[in-house]
Amino acid sequence: MHFHPSGDPEPSSEDIETTKRLVGAGDILGIKVLDHIIIGDGKYISFKERGLM
Repeated sequence: MHFHPSGDPEPSSEDIETTKRLVGAGDILGIKVLDHIIIGDGKYISFKERGLM
């Protein structure tokens, strides 16, 4: 989970790429990444809910 200080929780291309890399690293280590959540100005985005993971 992380916060976007701009207030816009929409994931950037870097957020999406980093999440893919973290999920891959987790697979190698046997650690399941359950979700990636971005918070901004009273709103949030769940990668799992959006089908981004």
